[in-house]
Amino acid sequence: MKLSLTSWSLPQCSLQEAVGLSKLLNIHAIDLGYFYRPAISKDRILENPEGMAEFIRNQEITVPCLYHLFGTDIKERNLALKDADGRNKSDLKKVALFCRKANIETLFILPGIINPGQHIADAMHTSAENLKEMVELCRKEDVALAIEPHVHSYLESPELALELLNKVPGLKLILDYAHFVCMGFTQKVVDPLIPYTQLVHLRQAKPGCLQTGLEKGTINFPAILGQLDEHRFNGFLSVEYVHQDYMNTLYNDVLSETIKMRDLVEGWKNERTEG
Repeated sequence: MKLSLTSWSLPQCSLQEAVGLSKLLNIHAIDLGYFYRPAISKDRILENPEGMAEFIRNQEITVPCLYHLFGTDIKERNLALKDADGRNKSDLKKVALFCRKANIETLFILPGIINPGQHIADAMHTSAENLKEMVELCRKEDVALAIEPHVHSYLESPELALELLNKVPGLKLILDYAHFVCMGFTQKVVDPLIPYTQLVHLRQAKPGCLQTGLEKGTINFPAILGQLDEHRFNGFLSVEYVHQDYMNTLYNDVLSETIKMRDLVEGWKNERTEG
C-alpha cells in the first residue's frame, strides 16, 4: 500500500507547489483533478490528450488517479441521466487516452444523483447502462474506471454500492469510509466493499460530520488497514483532507491532518513489517 496526496486538498497551491509539497512530505504521489489552483485543464485534455499527458509526465511525480467531472458540478451531465448526444462517452474516450499516455492507472468519476422525477432504481439503471460502456472504453486504454459512493449521490449505502457493482462487471471503487460513516454506517458494513476497491481515500469522520480531526472522529484506521492487508490490497491510499465549502469541511488544518494521517499509515506499515 502506497500513499498519495490529492491536489484538491491544496486549493491555494499551484500545481507545481502541490507536486513539490507531496515530494517534501515524502509521499511522492499526487491525484489530479479540475479543481482550484492546482487544477489541470479539462479543456486541454479534450483538445490534446497526448500533449497534456506529456506535460503531466514532465512533472516527474507518480499520478495514481485523475478525478474527472463531466460537467461543471455533480449535477450537470451526471451519469444517472441518459447520455443522449454521446458527449460523456466521447469525452471519456479522450480522457482515458490521456490517462494511459500520462501513466495514470485510475480514472475516477462520480456515479450520479437522483435527478428530478427519478427513483433510486431509475438512477441506478441509467447510471449502470452508461457505466457498462465506459468501463469498456477505459479497458481498451488499460485504465481502471472507478466510482465513489458519496453523500448526495444515489449510492448512499454500502448495499446500493454493491448492487451497482454487480450490475457493471469490471467497475471499481474509490472507497472513502468517511462518506458512509458520516451518514451513520459502521465500518463493518462498509468492509465488504474492499474487494472491489481500486483506491482508498483517507480522512477522519464521525456520524453527522464528513471530516474532522484525526483524534476527534470514529473511524478506526488501523482496523481499515488490517482489512485492506487481509484482502491483499496493494493500491494507493490517498489522503483527502479538504478545505472547501462542502459538508462543512472548512475548519481543519489540512497540512497537519495530512501529516498525522501519513504518520499513522507509515507507522502501521512499519509495525506490520517488523511483526
